[in-house]
Amino acid sequence: MQLGHVTAALADVAVLPARLRSRNNAMLLTALAQIRPAVDAAIARFGPARVGLILGTSTSGIDEGQQAMRHFQEAGCLPTGFDLAQQEMGSMSMALSGLLGLAGPAMVISTACSSSAKALASAARLLRADMCDAVIAGGMDALCNLTVGGFAALESVSAERCNPLSVTRKGINIGEGGALFLMSRQAGPVRLAGWGESSDAHHISAPAPDGRGALAAMREALARAGLSPADIDYINLHGTATLQNDAMESLAVSQLFGHAVPVSSTKPLTGHTLGGAGALEAALCYLALTDNPAGQLPPHWWDGQRDPALPALRLAAVGERLHRPLDRVLSNSFAFGGSNATLVLERVATPNPLHSAE
Repeated sequence: MQLGHVTAALADVAVLPARLRSRNNAMLLTALAQIRPAVDAAIARFGPARVGLILGTSTSGIDEGQQAMRHFQEAGCLPTGFDLAQQEMGSMSMALSGLLGLAGPAMVISTACSSSAKALASAARLLRADMCDAVIAGGMDALCNLTVGGFAALESVSAERCNPLSVTRKGINIGEGGALFLMSRQAGPVRLAGWGESSDAHHISAPAPDGRGALAAMREALARAGLSPADIDYINLHGTATLQNDAMESLAVSQLFGHAVPVSSTKPLTGHTLGGAGALEAALCYLALTDNPAGQLPPHWWDGQRDPALPALRLAAVGERLHRPLDRVLSNSFAFGGSNATLVLERVATPNPLHSAE
């Protein structure tokens, strides 16, 4: 089975209380380190009560709970140091808000694969409501047997690298990871120009096959940004390589955008990081929008065998460029239960040092 496993050294969770130590929070601290100077500057400028925290996850520290249960089965007792709080969804916000001394709003969204995209949208709403001057937003998911086994039971996991939109696609590769952003009202290199959210209420695990929920989320994101479909330079697909998601999403994208805008799924490169996917793919879009004068596109990595039953979207080839900077991109995140989220990110010409403006 193909899994996207983080092999890099992770931050030491010894800085956290024992009840908040988990692999998921270790990855979260690793991501925080990359934006820590900007975070510290925001706290110093605005004060701890004016800096918020909104994160998304679907696993949190569930793996620590599973390890504890295995220990219980073998030894008849839970391991020393295990705490139920390790696997609570709120563990992430408690870890970061406590470590940073924050006193602003702090919460975790858990809506499966749309979680961290929704966290970015929620952070923007906090800024617009003047409840915060800066918000740390994003998400993270660590690998665990619960999700691997659960998707395997649904016969949705591919034994090979996932192959979105291919006639030979066999399902997802589960990965782990995510990303963090510091969002504020100050101009940054990239602006979250719009977001849209919808709910299919069609099926507990399958999307509405006509793509109505996906269409609603994309249309709302464009409307909030004041844009038309023709203004989008690139679309990051949810693109899980399952039969139903790819059919639904390609139909919705073709209905709204036609076949001219380049699209790709980056999940063959990262695996599907579930609750962290929305933030991770927003980060990939952020990179595509910055320091990219030739407009190189995130590639659609697949076997090239189109499914004739799907609309013929323009799939970004490896190395493909627009030969100009990208100005606006759209990123989709669709989850179990029909929870849909779409983000529109826009390049800003003259940025201010604080990253990721509203």
